[in-house]
Amino acid sequence: MSLRTLLAAAAIGLASPLIIALPASAEPPIYTGAFSDLAVQGYDPVAYFNQGQPVRGSRDFTTSWMGAIFRFASAANRDAFIANPEAFAPQYGGYCAWAVSQGYHAKGDARFWKIVDGKLYLNYDASVQRKWEADVPGFISSADQNWPRINRR
Repeated sequence: MSLRTLLAAAAIGLASPLIIALPASAEPPIYTGAFSDLAVQGYDPVAYFNQGQPVRGSRDFTTSWMGAIFRFASAANRDAFIANPEAFAPQYGGYCAWAVSQGYHAKGDARFWKIVDGKLYLNYDASVQRKWEADVPGFISSADQNWPRINRR
């Protein structure tokens, strides 16, 4: 083995633990999708609470929170959110509640939602939401434990 090969192997051997130790790229704290900074796919998070359904937000009523843009159907909803964003923002940053309970990120879809104990939860799709609804308290408990670990930035 040549000196050059030996040195290259040693360099790779020394660098390998550093490469392995690097964290995977973290997801943003609020799910916005790949090509947008729009939270909840543009739906008004306050409307889930006061209208009981997903309502599209307007470009006329927006605010920024935690690096994402939130849209609202009215100035009153925007102002309510600004006064207390934690009360209205979806749990786990709008990522799928069931996926977080399983220990990973997946997109949350604004059309598949549920309010539990005054908190908004989103799920990936209808089939995942059916899984989540089979044990909502258990999945929330697991997700609450997993979220700090998977939400590291």
